[in-house]
Amino acid sequence: MDFKPFEIVVVPFPFTDKVGAKRRPALIVSTSAFNRSHDQAVLAMITTAQQSDWPSDVHLEEWSAAGLSTACRVRLKLFTLDRELILRRVGTLAPHDMMAVQTALSQCIAVV
Repeated sequence: MDFKPFEIVVVPFPFTDKVGAKRRPALIVSTSAFNRSHDQAVLAMITTAQQSDWPSDVHLEEWSAAGLSTACRVRLKLFTLDRELILRRVGTLAPHDMMAVQTALSQCIAVV
């Protein structure tokens, strides 16, 4: 399956004790070319946790249109995952939310 930047997918997240995993949404932040050539994708966590706001969290305004079932935020806790472990595609961020995530990423990652 080919994945594009800012698509929301479902992936297995390991429990903190590393025994078992839960299916959770995540956001593709790598390019399609990277995903294909490396057979990996770089993703950002999506969370509904309200008790632990990170300064870089991006609250999604159009979460329902993106295929998510509840209000949530993109957390810039980035990870790389084999493409074959991505379970399914849920949707794509709305343009406004996409711009907000791009801005947050550019403030957190030094790209020259």
